[in-house]
Amino acid sequence: MWENRDVSAALAAWDFGAAFRLIRQITSLRQEDMSAITGLSQSFLSTLESGTRRLVNIDKIINVLQQMDVPPHIAPIPIPGSAAPNGLQTRGAQPTLIPAPAWENPLDIAKRLSATTASNVDPATVALLEQGVADLVDRYETEGPLRLAPEAVDFRNFVQDRLDGRQPPRQREALFRLAAQASGLLGYMAVNAGREALAEAYCAEAEQLAKEIADHELIMWTYGTRSLNAYYAGHYDRAVHWADMGLAIDPTHPQAIRLQANGLARALGKLGDRAGAERAIAAAEDLSSQHTVSAGLTSCISFEPYGRARTLANAATVHVALANAPRVLGYADQIDELVEQSDSAWSQALVRLDVATALLAGPRPDVEHAMVLGRQVLEAGGGPPIRSVVQRAGELHSQATEWKDVAVVREYADTLRSWQSAPQTRELAKSAKMSHPTERRRGAADAAHGRPGRLPSHPSTQHQ
Repeated sequence: MWENRDVSAALAAWDFGAAFRLIRQITSLRQEDMSAITGLSQSFLSTLESGTRRLVNIDKIINVLQQMDVPPHIAPIPIPGSAAPNGLQTRGAQPTLIPAPAWENPLDIAKRLSATTASNVDPATVALLEQGVADLVDRYETEGPLRLAPEAVDFRNFVQDRLDGRQPPRQREALFRLAAQASGLLGYMAVNAGREALAEAYCAEAEQLAKEIADHELIMWTYGTRSLNAYYAGHYDRAVHWADMGLAIDPTHPQAIRLQANGLARALGKLGDRAGAERAIAAAEDLSSQHTVSAGLTSCISFEPYGRARTLANAATVHVALANAPRVLGYADQIDELVEQSDSAWSQALVRLDVATALLAGPRPDVEHAMVLGRQVLEAGGGPPIRSVVQRAGELHSQATEWKDVAVVREYADTLRSWQSAPQTRELAKSAKMSHPTERRRGAADAAHGRPGRLPSHPSTQHQ
C-alpha cells in the first residue's frame, strides 16, 4: 500500500481525503474500518474523501499518521517515535542521532549497471533474425505452407527463448517485432493450409505483440490476414469486419491497399454489394497511385504494401463473384505479362481460374475455353498445394455443373479428381468452402439489379 505512487503523492500534497480513499480501494476497507483505525468520525472521513473538507489540525494529523503506521519516508511531517528523513530519531522532545545508510562503492554501481544492460542477444543476432523473416517470405510461394511451417515454428520458438531473457529496450523491441512477424507468417500459412482456428490464434498473438510496441503497420497487416482467413472460411461479414478494423487505424497508409482490395472488396463482392466492392477497388487503386508501390507481383505473404499487379489480380477476383466477365478479362489482360513473368505458380493458377470461371458467366458462356484453362492449371500443378487454388479449382467445377454432359466438362472433372487425390490436396479440398453455382448466379443477378442479397450491417464504405 505504501509503495503506491498515488498514495505517496496524496500524502505529500496533504490531501488526506484522497489518500484515505486510495488506501480503502487498495485494502478493501470500509469507511467505518478506517474510522476505527484513525480515530476520526465516519462522517468527517466522508467529507474528507469527497473533498468538501481538509484535515489541517497538526495534532490530529500526527495521531492519524501514528495510528496508520505511515512510513517516515512518505509522511508529510516528522512522526514522533520514528526515523525522520534527516537521520534523527525523535522520542518525545529528545532527538538522538542514528547511523546514516552506507554509501555504495563504484564496484557495486558497476555490477548493477552491467546486470541492467546485460543481454542474451546481440545486434548481429537480431540482424540475422530479421534476414530469417525475409528468407521465409521469399521462399514461401515456391515451397508453400506445409513445407515451411515447421521451420517458421522453430524460428518463432527461438525468438521466444530470447524474449524470456534480458535485453536493452531497443533490442527487446526488435525481438517483439520479430516474434509478431513470425506469428503473423504462421497465421497466413495456417490460412493457406485450411487451419482456420489455428490461423486466428496466430493472428491474435501477432496483433497483441505488435500492439506492445505500437507497430501500427504490422497490426494492419495482421487484420488483413484475419480478413483473409474469414473470407476463405466463407464468413464474408467477418472478413469485412476485420478489414474495417485495419482501415480504422489509418485509411491512408500503404497497408490499406491490401485491406481494401484483398479484404473489403472481395468480401463485399461475395456478399453481392457491387457498389461497395467497386468503391473499395477504386480506393485501393487510388492509394497505389499516392504511394510508391511495386508495379510487379509482390509476394502474397509479404509485409510490404501490395504491388499494383496484385491489387489488380484481386480486382479480377471481385468481379468473378459479381459475374462480370468483361471486367475480369480486362483486369487479367492488364497483368497477364507480369503474372507470366513471375515465379508465383499460385498467382498464375489463380488468375487463370478466375478467367475460366468468368468465361462461364454472361449470356454466351465459353465452356470449352473455360475448361481448357482449368485443365491447364491442374496439369501444371498450381504450385505447392494451398487452399485458395484448391477452392477455386473446385468452384470452377461447381460452376460448370449445368454442362456436366459436355465432353470438356467431364474431362475437367476427371482431371480435378486425379489432382485432388494427392494426400495434401485432398485434405485441403475437405476444408475448402465452395460456393454453390445457383447461389452465385442469384447473388450476381441481385447485384446487377441493385439488390444485394446479404448486406452486412457495418459502415463498409466509411473509409473510402
